[in-house]
Amino acid sequence: PQIVLGSTAIAPEVIEVTKEMITVLQRRNPAIRPSLAIIQAGEDDGLLEINKKMARRIGLNVTQICLAKECSEIEIVTEVLKLSEDPGVHGLYLHLPQASLTSRVLTALKPEKDVDGLSDLNTGCLIRGDLSAGFVPPVTSAVLEWLSKHHVTLEGKTVLILGGHGTFEVTLRCLIERQGIEVVVSDWTSKNLKSQVMRADAVVVLEAGKKNLPPTWFKPGALVFSCDPTSKTGTLFNTVCMFTVHALYNNIANESVAESSSNSGLGYLTAAYRMKNVAQSCGRWLQEQEYQPWSLSSISLQPLTPVPSDIEISRAHTPKPVSQLAKEIGLLPEELEVYGRSKAKVRLSLLDRLHNQPDGKYVLVAGITPTPLGEGKSTVTIGLVQALSAHLKLNSFACLRQPSQGPTFWGESNLLCLGGAAGGGYAQVIPMEEFNLHLTGDIHAITAANNLVAAAIDARILHESTQSDKALYNRLVPSVNGVRRFSPIQISRLCRLGIDKTDPASLTPQEINTFVRLDLDPSKITWHRVLDTNDRFLRKITVGQASTEKGQTRETGFDIAVASEIMAILALADGLEDMKGRLARMVVGTSRSGQPVTAEDLGVSGALAVLMKDAIKPTLMQTLEGTPVFVHAGPFANIAHGNSSVLADKLALKLVGEDGFVVTEAGFGADIGMEKFFNIKCRASGLQPDVVVLVATVRALKMHGGGPNVSAGAPLPREYIDENLSLAAGGCHSNLRKQIQIAHLFGVPVVVAVNVFKTDTQAEVDLVCQIAKECGAFDAVPCHHWAQGGRGCVDLARAVTQATRRPNNFQFLYDLQLPLVDKIRTIAQKVYGAADIELSPDAKAKLDYYNQQGYASLPICMAKTHLSLSHMPEKKGAPTGFILPIRDVRASIGAGFIYPLVGTMSTMPGLPTRPCFYDIDLDPATEEISGLF
Repeated sequence: PQIVLGSTAIAPEVIEVTKEMITVLQRRNPAIRPSLAIIQAGEDDGLLEINKKMARRIGLNVTQICLAKECSEIEIVTEVLKLSEDPGVHGLYLHLPQASLTSRVLTALKPEKDVDGLSDLNTGCLIRGDLSAGFVPPVTSAVLEWLSKHHVTLEGKTVLILGGHGTFEVTLRCLIERQGIEVVVSDWTSKNLKSQVMRADAVVVLEAGKKNLPPTWFKPGALVFSCDPTSKTGTLFNTVCMFTVHALYNNIANESVAESSSNSGLGYLTAAYRMKNVAQSCGRWLQEQEYQPWSLSSISLQPLTPVPSDIEISRAHTPKPVSQLAKEIGLLPEELEVYGRSKAKVRLSLLDRLHNQPDGKYVLVAGITPTPLGEGKSTVTIGLVQALSAHLKLNSFACLRQPSQGPTFWGESNLLCLGGAAGGGYAQVIPMEEFNLHLTGDIHAITAANNLVAAAIDARILHESTQSDKALYNRLVPSVNGVRRFSPIQISRLCRLGIDKTDPASLTPQEINTFVRLDLDPSKITWHRVLDTNDRFLRKITVGQASTEKGQTRETGFDIAVASEIMAILALADGLEDMKGRLARMVVGTSRSGQPVTAEDLGVSGALAVLMKDAIKPTLMQTLEGTPVFVHAGPFANIAHGNSSVLADKLALKLVGEDGFVVTEAGFGADIGMEKFFNIKCRASGLQPDVVVLVATVRALKMHGGGPNVSAGAPLPREYIDENLSLAAGGCHSNLRKQIQIAHLFGVPVVVAVNVFKTDTQAEVDLVCQIAKECGAFDAVPCHHWAQGGRGCVDLARAVTQATRRPNNFQFLYDLQLPLVDKIRTIAQKVYGAADIELSPDAKAKLDYYNQQGYASLPICMAKTHLSLSHMPEKKGAPTGFILPIRDVRASIGAGFIYPLVGTMSTMPGLPTRPCFYDIDLDPATEEISGLF
């Protein structure tokens, strides 16, 4: 047989190819450096030294995990799992005894890092012929390379694979056959072994046998390879000069160690191919990090007539697994935290990965002034994205607020005022029950965080009132194991107080007094507890009545959870660090000396960030037609800005790509939700909208045009059922015109979406569209999404795409450097149509205080009724000339706005005489919910 002791040419070729691969990768990303992690049992051996030297020569990082020689399976699995999840590791080399490579160990090995091709998935890919996903085992590559180098042509040759079973034998046989070579597999007990050896052009020994192979058995010029992973000695068989290598798992023969210095030997070549696999793995990882085109598979709708109830429609359609949806829109598995089958949190690391990806088009859905008849902004939002993605094949994302659970048990018509809604008819988010109930627990996290602040406030007042400075200081800065130190949050407080000391023993008595005494004025505490239930009897309560509270009673109250400042912060934060800073800045009250007291002063801000660390991630869901939706945050649209989160919008804008669309919804009418979206949310995010979709209905316009009032539960007056062009025209010329003008104040084009109801006549719809365009709308189109799904919104989708091509002259309504009172007056006059504002004495005093505290440059978030452009709910249409009364002014410093109170409004709704929970029930056998909607 031919003596094969090495090749001085092959390994350097592989090394140079691998180096070039790394050079190309580093041109794309200069910071990248492929990294190989080695898990070994026992000390280094010859083969390991070859691999480490090879890695250094090529330019790879090497991490070495040295386990004990007799390590347990669980120890190996633990290290494999840790390295498999480490994004800085691109290849994993298990330099372990074969007995340690159990199925549990190989299952823990991530296939994309399995550079030795050990996993079942990798083997399956190679057998199927898919070389793009798995890796060719390095020793297989080495054998194939040697075969090709020592035969001018491989076609028609015969290779005998002798001994051995399992992954290596299967992949080696498969890949050799794919080269056009005949493969014969045999073992040492075969009766035909001699004839098989004599016929073979090459013999690959996978397992040493007990008998010898005489030299006379071999065909002249035959190649012989030993790749036995069980041999420890590297002994040559009989007198045949074989090169012995244990490249897959163990030591290599002494011959290869000796020859490695001259760049020869099969072991050296195997190591070179392993490093090439690591570079290839790094390249695949880098490609995964880039923006991925969508492969969205929409779900076909078959709408029924008459349209069934929302819950019946939801249950009749099975959503795609959320992991499938995530893959279709280019999310990586590590960016997803799955909650059940149909929803998942998306990690913010996506923003870093797609940092350089251009944003898509940004579309805001707003509405005319709401009426009890409903306008359907949520259904339009969902119908629009269904039309864009499922019908026009344009990437699109809906971004919606999470509904408050309180109104869910109150009644359907009240959902929009406290969070958001799932849509309706054939334009809704599914599963509807999950959307409207706990979802992923964000509101519960807000409730817990908010009430932790409340508990901290009352506890601090109690302890300050009952302890001396020394006792307080000793408890706030205790000695632990003989060591006394400030916590990081206490050091921050010391810095704010101007005390530049870090040794607790060095503070003077005066400094200790300043440090330990927040001295909160109980009558000026602005922080309420919250609950996500409509409970009117908690609007005003007295706390501290137990004897253990030593007379520290005070009046306070509860708000609905979505009214918490923490909810507003969640919606405006652009990352975990920003959220943590905003939580720290929240003002909970005022000291007796007139200084604001913050959550950070209470020492609670770090704990709040911990409670909110998962809530900051948007929740991924889908529409009936399988298009993606982010559900995140749900700030009260009266006292807060009433929009879904900045983060949801930013993530979606990256995911849809430059030519895609993100459609988000603002609470209430354009005078409230849209104005706050522009002046508050867009300032926080730095994003600029491309178009406003203004939702209107014929029957709501009739009410603004002078139609009669509507009572809950009573039949609709005939004016809203029969054709009445004069009422519809009146509403268009008043409220619709005004809302279009408000959008134009910000320089954004408007498309009017006429949400068609079955009682509308064609003449009424045509009239509204005509007048809308006369009032300055870019376009106005009827929408039938409730009954038809995305197909009923295709005309709106086309109008929106055309509007986004127009030049955008976006501008804010006011400069932040204007005095607070002038900013309030600007909104009142330009947006609401007021002649002027009137400040109460309390409001004037508060404005002076906020100016003194340095809050004058914050934007304004008007707390006003949503039922009228004015402060008078009964005034429909577009009233003018009125004086807007400002009865009080409050501040959400963490959220970052000042909110003047116009009139009186409740932040804790109450239940009606017959709440809808009378109809809600659960089937214990099927767990099916009934009566929700």
